[in-house]
Amino acid sequence: MPIHPDLAPHSAPARPELTGGRRIGVLVQHGFTGSPWSVRAWAEHLAGRGYAVEVPLLPGHGTSWRELNGTGWDDWYGEVRRAFDSLHAANDAVVVAGLSLGGGLVLRLAADRPDDVAGIALVNPAVNTTRRDVKALPVLKWVVPAFPAIANDIKKEGQDERAYPRTPLKAAHSMMQGWRALRADLGRVRAPILMFRSVEDHVVDPSSGRIITSSVSSTDVTERLLENSFHVATLDHDADAISSETADFVARVTA
Repeated sequence: MPIHPDLAPHSAPARPELTGGRRIGVLVQHGFTGSPWSVRAWAEHLAGRGYAVEVPLLPGHGTSWRELNGTGWDDWYGEVRRAFDSLHAANDAVVVAGLSLGGGLVLRLAADRPDDVAGIALVNPAVNTTRRDVKALPVLKWVVPAFPAIANDIKKEGQDERAYPRTPLKAAHSMMQGWRALRADLGRVRAPILMFRSVEDHVVDPSSGRIITSSVSSTDVTERLLENSFHVATLDHDADAISSETADFVARVTA
């Protein structure tokens, strides 16, 4: 299925003349059932500050929810690794950033490559859920292909993250299996962290934030609470603050 241009991967070259002569890369990752569109403005702001930016499209995304149901955590993480390797080879330092599932994927990368990740910026990262109905997913995914969408949890009127209209259950189960392995390895994460977390989030519950802050080995962790945004905060009222504060964070941790 063809990918709409708005949902396609996005990249921008480094502009070292804006970053003190050094080449700095930032990987920006979208979330589950979403696309680069949901983090495009975030990425473009970082590119405007001179950073090389890569926004991968996760396998199974940007086309149809049925296609997503044929992919899983290993496929998504493989694409994240590929984009990171490209940035790492071409730049002096690389920061990773992610929204929701994207946050979990870049934390996985930071756990696996602690010497190569200079910093981690997270927006409502997902590594856990307290929903009781997920316990039925191992069986339910073979009976029901999808549930209603979890998309567009945005407080600001007129916004559309252009995510899928359904939540595919096989893919959702794979995501949660990936979370389980990630949680066991969060102690290997030691890069500085800037985490934005919406006070009111109808998709990711507060357990993810608590687990991350209590489990990582990072000694430089800042949690920034967002009072005026829901889950997809990169398209919400706090989007500009997220972009500018992330750019400042990147400058600090790569100085």
